[in-house]
Amino acid sequence: MAPTDETGQTAPQAPPFGTTPPPRSPAEGAVGPGTRMPRWLPRAMVLALGLVAAFQFGSWAFHQLTGLLINILIAFFLALAIEPAVSRMAARGMRRGLATFLVFLGLTIAVAGFVTLLGSILAGQIIKMVEGFPDYLDSVINWINTTFHTELRRVDVQEGLLHSDWLRRYAQNSAAGVLDVSAQVLGGLFQLLTIGLFSFYFAADGPRLRRTVCSVLPPARQTEVLRAWEIAVDKTGGYLYSRGLMALVSGVAHYILLQALGVPYAPVLGVWVGLVSQFIPTIGTYLAGALPMLIAFTVDPWYALWVLVFVVIYQQFENYMLQPKLTAKTVDIHPAVAFGSVIAGTALLGAVGALIAIPAVATLQAFLGAYVKRYAVTDDPRVHGHRRRATAPGGLLARAGRLWTAPRQRTATDEAGREPAVAEDGD
Repeated sequence: MAPTDETGQTAPQAPPFGTTPPPRSPAEGAVGPGTRMPRWLPRAMVLALGLVAAFQFGSWAFHQLTGLLINILIAFFLALAIEPAVSRMAARGMRRGLATFLVFLGLTIAVAGFVTLLGSILAGQIIKMVEGFPDYLDSVINWINTTFHTELRRVDVQEGLLHSDWLRRYAQNSAAGVLDVSAQVLGGLFQLLTIGLFSFYFAADGPRLRRTVCSVLPPARQTEVLRAWEIAVDKTGGYLYSRGLMALVSGVAHYILLQALGVPYAPVLGVWVGLVSQFIPTIGTYLAGALPMLIAFTVDPWYALWVLVFVVIYQQFENYMLQPKLTAKTVDIHPAVAFGSVIAGTALLGAVGALIAIPAVATLQAFLGAYVKRYAVTDDPRVHGHRRRATAPGGLLARAGRLWTAPRQRTATDEAGREPAVAEDGD
């Protein structure tokens, strides 16, 4: 008797050993021990794993090379800035490499001389402050004793400072941070060397680089690339020109203030404020104003306060009035676009983005403007920014007179139209 299951039906039996099982019908399902894996599934799994691995490797490599890519970007814009000078010297028969070397040599000598001069001035002022610190401390202690009726002495203050825990911790932290500062200085020098090397190659081999890029493009695309390159050179030069003008205005304004206050080295400090505040983004303003304040403090502490107030006021004037208008004229972009591009560049690349944002946006805007078709604007008051007023002849008084006499004329007309009807009733 065949075995039955719990419901009373005959349970399926396994085929005898050594016999081939009967084929399964589609209704019984396609998944089973005899079902074969699709041929495309292993390839799809391998392809998916390869894409994930490639994405992870690309992301890791990009993060590792971010510093190098930023340095190359800075070098490219620096090469665009010196491109006109190099091309002008090369057009007169000088080799392009020699012309680039002379331009870099002139820039290096100017920067090194300026930094050396400022360093000597700063060192002299620091020595002067250290030598005059005891006298200044005596004047402060005398003022405190006179005002608050205390009996402080300079010896007690000095001993308290020398034996304080704050000074000891500060000395320990400073000694521990010497290595970090040295590493940062060496890293900065290596970064400057990298930027200078790449910018030299970009400027010296500019025609060869353009030929290499154009060799992999069709002729129509080559024209577009060369036009974009030329626009980038013009806009970068215009941006540097605007920065130079703002540096000149800022330097002259701060020189007048420092000269009026009697602060020493006023011409050099004016040049310092102009260059640092314009060509070092984000923190340039604070670095530029710190040195004049320090030197003014050695003359009179109140002078340092006056310099601080002037720096803050002039910075607002420059941000909201001078820079938008001047940048819009030299780089040919709207002031709001210039301001927004600086904010966006700072958010993306920090100080580097703030420095190259305006020439990059100006280049992109000029390049796209060559391919945007424009039409004649209709003559509508809403386009011109004002509505046309329909002025009646006779001026405002005549218009008011007509408004006053219009109801009376209308009443007289109505009465004249009703008079014939009254006469007929009377007959």
